[in-house]
Amino acid sequence: MNHHQRKILHAIFAHPVNANLEMKDITTVLNGLGAEIDSKTKSRIGVKLNGKETVLHLANHTLMKAEVMQVRKFLEDCGVSGGAFPV
Repeated sequence: MNHHQRKILHAIFAHPVNANLEMKDITTVLNGLGAEIDSKTKSRIGVKLNGKETVLHLANHTLMKAEVMQVRKFLEDCGVSGGAFPV
């Protein structure tokens, strides 16, 4: 993972929940973690990481807090934490 990806990863796990993240940044982080990403429909992508799967909504805007929490929960289920990747 490069420096920008680690910064975004830490923003995902930040408290309070960060609501100014863009989906393209999230997909960049997921790619950096080695996730398989495939397009489901125009507005959704499937993500596979460490044997876990989820479907994320492709937003053309910044993600809402609930969407950031969904990504955070998925990463936690996959065993990923911000502390494992220092900035």
